[in-house]
Amino acid sequence: MSTKVADHVLQRLREWGVEYVFGYPGDGINGLLAAWGRAEDQPKFIQARHEEMAAFEAVGYAKFSGRLGVCTATSGPGAIHLLNGLYDAKLDHVPVLAVVGQTHRTAMGGSYQQEVDLHTLFKDVASDFVETVTVPEQLPNVLDRAVRTAYARRCPTAVIIPGDVQELDYSPPTHEFKMVPSSLDRSAWTAVPSEESLQRAAEILNAGEKVAILVGQGAAGARAEVERIAELLGAGVAKALLGKDVLSDELPYVTGSIGLLGTRPSYELMRDCDTLLTIGSSFPYTQFLPEFGKARAVQIDIDPHMVGMRYPYEVNLVGDARATLERLIPLLNTDRGRDWYETVCANVRRWHEVMERRAAVAADPINPEYVTRTLDPLLPDDAIVTSDSGSTANWYARHLTMRPGMRASLSGTLATMGCGVPYAIGAKFAHPDRPAIALVGDGAMQMNGLAEMITAAKYRDRWEDPRLVVAVFNNQDLNQVTWELRAMGGSPSFEASQSLPDVQYAAFARSLGLTGVRVEKPEDVEAAWRAGLEADGPAVIEFLTDPSVPPIPPHATWEQMEATAAALLKGDPEGGHLAKQGLKAKMQEFLPGRGRK
Repeated sequence: MSTKVADHVLQRLREWGVEYVFGYPGDGINGLLAAWGRAEDQPKFIQARHEEMAAFEAVGYAKFSGRLGVCTATSGPGAIHLLNGLYDAKLDHVPVLAVVGQTHRTAMGGSYQQEVDLHTLFKDVASDFVETVTVPEQLPNVLDRAVRTAYARRCPTAVIIPGDVQELDYSPPTHEFKMVPSSLDRSAWTAVPSEESLQRAAEILNAGEKVAILVGQGAAGARAEVERIAELLGAGVAKALLGKDVLSDELPYVTGSIGLLGTRPSYELMRDCDTLLTIGSSFPYTQFLPEFGKARAVQIDIDPHMVGMRYPYEVNLVGDARATLERLIPLLNTDRGRDWYETVCANVRRWHEVMERRAAVAADPINPEYVTRTLDPLLPDDAIVTSDSGSTANWYARHLTMRPGMRASLSGTLATMGCGVPYAIGAKFAHPDRPAIALVGDGAMQMNGLAEMITAAKYRDRWEDPRLVVAVFNNQDLNQVTWELRAMGGSPSFEASQSLPDVQYAAFARSLGLTGVRVEKPEDVEAAWRAGLEADGPAVIEFLTDPSVPPIPPHATWEQMEATAAALLKGDPEGGHLAKQGLKAKMQEFLPGRGRK
């Protein structure tokens, strides 16, 4: 039997070390599906419930494995459905390859069924590399460049293969004019900045008396070096959301997340510092960075395209975070006072006490902060945690303590809804021997999560550790947008857009043969978490939470709280209760002692 183009696609993916391809079938990739049958499902085809979920699962797999995520879809609607997940990969700098079908070459340009101009469709999201294979000899170069580019530029790429091309006999490029050969090797490389730029950076950092460090996901491979430079500089370290698992939150100088979903000590760190060192982060919200001109600043990033645009940095060090820090650390002075360091650590301790009190505030029926706070000490040391977008991300950012070995992520820059469950499924394929926990709002669960629990049920036997715990924060409200309407727009909740039906999420899980627990009282929260973490397979734990608990920004003042409360009382259907919950939450920053208030 001759080797078809589709057979060679799968062979080449195997040679690149691809183990899984997340996708959904359609006749535009029938040639590939037939090849999968001949290849005995190598690499393994993982069937999502929707192409968007396949793309999210590829992103989750790539984020937690450090390897290429691959997804596939049919022509037309299937390819269109991939876009949101691919944009998530683009904005969070994750290597993902999309292999998509197209109508036969003979029908292209004829307004044929499911014919979409895929180059135009993908030219932005896969701007670093998108190409259509029209003859067999073109295939190796196109596929290899797509893989290599995705890795090198940490981006999504796309390879489009018309249906009839998939079924052609494969023939390699020959040694002649206008033939392009290819190769598989992707040797490791490391970028480092110049010695002159390192010296200038060291001068700035040595002159600083109040140094703040901001780390993002680009610092993930430099944990020991980040700890060392923080100790040398007596610095506090704030984390962008995508860098939540870069450093342990048990370190006394780690101030936690930064930004609207961040912590008070991270806000104070940036407000009061005189020097800023940013490592592997493109955190976009400049209002949470030091005032322009107040702090001298140095940036380290491996991508020259991403440096120098978030803050007026004096020195931009283009290089790998670990290799750059290894060269920078010997240039730093070790003799400096400890007053700043002690202030940062005191602010961190104070914040932990405030958050503990905030979680203990009574709510109707359950405080979502208490739900997340209760999970924190129960998390296994090897847990992988994902969060969806929405108010749940606030509790994820502020209440979960990352310990060494834990992993965590969410949709950082796109902040798309519906990624929490498929991220966790992708994580399970990346690390089948580790438990995964997804924190998901009821809006996101209704959007994508319910159907994707079918995928979790389908593949549960593939995972050495079968635990995948999905926590649904059921408050029957699209809560983050509701609070944005109130706090930013001065408007009461618009119920027609914000109110959600009360779905029986736990019962749905049980209908799939999974563990399902519905929690309606605070005293049952811990037992429910334990049931999910001790289950012998995927579990849905549904917590009925109070939508009136406010995700108060770390920089919120009493004046802002009063203005928000006044707006609520003008017409919000829950205005009185909301104002009361907001006041109770904010008071925890000022009250001594502990306990339920």
